[in-house]
Amino acid sequence: MAPQTSIPTAANVLGTIGTVFWCVQLVPQIWHNWRTKKTEGLPALMMVLWAACAVPFGVYSVVQNFNIPIQIQPQVFGTLALVTWAQILIYENKWKTWKATALVTGVFVLCGAIEAVLIVTLKGPYDRGVAWPMLVIGIIAAILVGAGILPPYWELWKRNGRVIGINWIFLSMDSAGALFSLLALVVQDTFDVLGGCVYLVVVILEGGIFASHCIWLFRTRKLRKQAKLQGVSFDDLPEARIYQVKKAKTTTQTYGSCDSRPYSTAVISVADPAELEKVLTVPEPIYKSGYLNDISEIYLPGDLESGCLDMPA
Repeated sequence: MAPQTSIPTAANVLGTIGTVFWCVQLVPQIWHNWRTKKTEGLPALMMVLWAACAVPFGVYSVVQNFNIPIQIQPQVFGTLALVTWAQILIYENKWKTWKATALVTGVFVLCGAIEAVLIVTLKGPYDRGVAWPMLVIGIIAAILVGAGILPPYWELWKRNGRVIGINWIFLSMDSAGALFSLLALVVQDTFDVLGGCVYLVVVILEGGIFASHCIWLFRTRKLRKQAKLQGVSFDDLPEARIYQVKKAKTTTQTYGSCDSRPYSTAVISVADPAELEKVLTVPEPIYKSGYLNDISEIYLPGDLESGCLDMPA
């Protein structure tokens, strides 16, 4: 398809509305993550794929000479996805803030460099009528943006259709942004099928997430009413366990002293409470016990990391 030579006013207006939504759609999610300090149920892979998709999507929009709002759209989208990914690394994966920031900043610079190189490399051939490289770029963008919405479906499956961790304002704005951007392409002089497919995939897959949670609300209406009558949360009901993800039990214990300083706390997590009791009652230091294979996580900060491990039996 030849690049756009003129952009109708309606396309600019609709594209601007779509861009506004996609410029701020992740802001409610970022705010929610920061306020709760939790990102459970929000897949890191979703944000990584979305950040990656911004590169080919940005190249495709610029080289095709789409309206300016849609050219800006992928850049903002990718940046917000990287910020959200950093939050997941910090809140869910317990990374140090500086470490997550350094990684995400490096990825941001790398993505920007790759996009710039591709635009400079591909624009000339495209203007001369060599269209197949841009077709490949557009297909990659469509695959990545669609694949980015698939990880939440795994989270839905684990919780029998329940949505956890995804902010509804974010999801609504994201879907609206895709819809208005799709309409902007429709009213252009020529409709770009591949670009339109990208937005259509987002609308359909995110609609599935809405539908899944609505079905869950209908299926659990009696349980939620029961929880309200009992004055407890839904998750406190034994019958609600099938809608939760089983987590390892966590405890803390301080062991001995080192040069008149107490050992740092060791945090031990095991999937089976019975194994937890065995670990905490063995007469030898935890790092020498025969139950290490049953432990899913051990954090040994401070003195324990520095080699002060001569704990008493």
